[in-house]
Amino acid sequence: MPKKAIIVGASSGIGKALALLLSKEGFSVGVTGRRTAALEAIKSHFPKAIHVLSFDITQEDATNMLDQLANSMGGVDLFIFSAGIGHLNIDLDYTLENQTNQLNIVAFTKAMNWALHYFKKQDSGHLVNISSVAMHRGGRSAPAYNASKAYQANYLEGLLQKVYAEKRTIYISDIRPGFVDTAMAKGEGLFWVSSKEKAAKQIYRAIKKKREVAYITKRWALIGLLLSLLPKAIYKRL
Repeated sequence: MPKKAIIVGASSGIGKALALLLSKEGFSVGVTGRRTAALEAIKSHFPKAIHVLSFDITQEDATNMLDQLANSMGGVDLFIFSAGIGHLNIDLDYTLENQTNQLNIVAFTKAMNWALHYFKKQDSGHLVNISSVAMHRGGRSAPAYNASKAYQANYLEGLLQKVYAEKRTIYISDIRPGFVDTAMAKGEGLFWVSSKEKAAKQIYRAIKKKREVAYITKRWALIGLLLSLLPKAIYKRL
């Protein structure tokens, strides 16, 4: 039987690249997103392997939609949350901050909660979140984005403690990309920009190795370390 994966936020970017890669590797893949046409275009590459269910993960009945997709696939072994939004918000427009929080925090928490309960029922599974190296520090250009990624990292660590304490055979991976060539890569002076395909390959390797934390590409682990060690007195002047 092929392994079964659900990718939330698969219509473009890293999510799309992962959907194509997992399908190529023999997975049965359920893809979700708001853009039906984009999801159907992905399905056209692997018509038998890819299952499409178009919906917005921020909508109220999103967990019912996840149930529907999981049931149609006959189960789930791997759950990947690749949905996310981030705005350059120099003027601190609350509307933009709230959009970020609704997806990156509220919808993220709902999806993680659904996935963990699903995996607890079968006492197996692998939960993966596509986060960001930005989780290490606040950011004046996108305050809600950086803060939401810190929230995600802490939430996943809490779930990791939980499954360990309960002696569950459930794996949790916090994937922290740097700059990847997607619509999320905004601003000037970007460096070490990875292609979506390269990022997806490294993420897949991290998943296979059951890595609890992985930086994509690997060199971004150095940036993560530097951000963690940089004194606040210096960082606030950057």
